[in-house]
Amino acid sequence: MNQHENFSTGTEARRSTPSRPWSPGEGGRQDMLVRYLGVVAAAAAEHAGPEKQPPAAPVNASPGPATGSGTPLVRDVMDVPAAWLRDDLPYREIARLLAREHVGALPVVDAEDRVVGVVSESDLLAKVAVEASGHRPGPVGRLRERRLHDKAQGETAADLMTSPAITVLPGATVAEAAWLAALSRLKRIPVTDREGRLVGAVGRDVLLQTLIRDDAGIRAEVENRIRTVCAPGDRTTVEVTVHDGIVELAGRVPVATRDRLVAETEAIADVIDVKNLLTTA
Repeated sequence: MNQHENFSTGTEARRSTPSRPWSPGEGGRQDMLVRYLGVVAAAAAEHAGPEKQPPAAPVNASPGPATGSGTPLVRDVMDVPAAWLRDDLPYREIARLLAREHVGALPVVDAEDRVVGVVSESDLLAKVAVEASGHRPGPVGRLRERRLHDKAQGETAADLMTSPAITVLPGATVAEAAWLAALSRLKRIPVTDREGRLVGAVGRDVLLQTLIRDDAGIRAEVENRIRTVCAPGDRTTVEVTVHDGIVELAGRVPVATRDRLVAETEAIADVIDVKNLLTTA
């Protein structure tokens, strides 16, 4: 093996090796992320129907068509009340409030409680960085650089906030909110009524927990499918185990029942894979 081959082999090894040892439960967290991304992708596909595409920068996600009673909505999982900032709050007080609430961003509301923007830690850090550098963009400086400099001169939430704010309605589905959070790269989204008044907030972690059923929930759904698909005499012969979203089916059933049960199980949301150990009668 020559020097070039040695280098290439080492590069591939580094790419396939994590930069640090995996922590306990890392595999489970990655499975959860994959399942979460699947739900978000499904919500995005629903928005990107044959006649419409998802907006590049949605400002307020409205609820879609009427959903079944089992579909979780934002109003079911949002935090109430939600912390907020007045638009005239000084930036040092903003920093204290962000630290007190243990969040990275907060909505800014006007005198009528309408959400007019969002201030984040990034906005405060940008202000400090610009002030510390002392750099002033020249007359031909890039437009983005000049805007950042002008924004950093502000002293209140109204000056520093990002506007308009991306918000979601209480009647939107959790899947729609998750799609919006992923598209906008937000960890927390303000929830407003149709007049734009703040009524709550929902975090990406809560959306994940709501969308992804645990193994016990998946097992209960599989058992429901067994009762629907299998004849009464065959139901007790089927054994179900679920681990990290992977379903294992074992037992002895007729061929037609086996094929239908496997197909029904694969169609269950949050099921990553189905191990078919069923034998035919």
